[in-house]
Amino acid sequence: MQPPAFWWRPATDSDLAAWLLAPLAHIYAAATARRLRRASWQAPVPVLCCGNIGVGGAGKTPLVMDLAKRAISRGRRPAFLSRGYGGRARAGTRVDPKLHTARDVGDEPLLLARIAPCYVGADRAVSARRAVADGADCLLMDDGFQNPTLHQDLALVVVDGAVGFGNGRVLPAGPLREPVATAFARAGGVVIMGGDQQGIAASLPDGLPCFAATLQPDTQSVPRNRPIIAFAGIGRPAKFFEGLAQSGLRPARCLAFPDHHAYTAAEQARLHRLAAQAGGCLVTTRKDAVRLNAALQAEVHTVDLQLAWTTPAMPERILDLWLGTTRQ
Repeated sequence: MQPPAFWWRPATDSDLAAWLLAPLAHIYAAATARRLRRASWQAPVPVLCCGNIGVGGAGKTPLVMDLAKRAISRGRRPAFLSRGYGGRARAGTRVDPKLHTARDVGDEPLLLARIAPCYVGADRAVSARRAVADGADCLLMDDGFQNPTLHQDLALVVVDGAVGFGNGRVLPAGPLREPVATAFARAGGVVIMGGDQQGIAASLPDGLPCFAATLQPDTQSVPRNRPIIAFAGIGRPAKFFEGLAQSGLRPARCLAFPDHHAYTAAEQARLHRLAAQAGGCLVTTRKDAVRLNAALQAEVHTVDLQLAWTTPAMPERILDLWLGTTRQ
């Protein structure tokens, strides 16, 4: 299901849909604030959360993957904690890419587990205890900024620079899970992904660290001499299609699906048919590929997203803030 267009328009008093939904937005914001007042379990190791304020993809997963690799290069033993959206595995399950599928643990955990141990479950404290027992000496939460189950030593708010905070309203009147001001009060920093087209950096409170990076698609494996059928079921499929275009690829067809979409057999057959009819190839994200059957996985060309920081010092500063956390 695609979000309504009015979410991404500047807020005005004349926006009838947002105005009518304002009472529900107030209830949603109050419920989130009440949930966040619950006591959290504090892990004996440093915990970094990379989350966001709004719905949809902002680049959290590539960010935690990048930071985990950097932590490993420092000799640390990180573990990922993920909700495992759409999965059915019990809380605290350690992801095994050879055993689990996206239907078991969600799509993102399958990617994370290729770098470091990954544990799924809505209760991050349960997953954290398991990870620490298995030897992790630092923890990375992929999303969960509004999840109170585990104390976050450092919380980074990840923002898509192209859309920012939309109309600035809370669900369902807008795309936000909580008001921007209350989120910034808990955050230890903000990471802007892509060009800051919405003036996000200028709107941040004084003293809140701001970092910037871009996501660059690696399209080396994509043939340049055949028509391309591109498809994606991520937070903002248009961002993926735009990245292909910026890399010099002009898809003949672009098919957008909802985030974390579970591709049916009929949909996968249609994708195969479209490519065959065009004499072309299928191109998608790594996150989408793990949700396909084995036959189509072997057929598609996957595009990885590479994180590029504005300056090399930025990620090192984040690691210093996270890994430098001490316990009293």
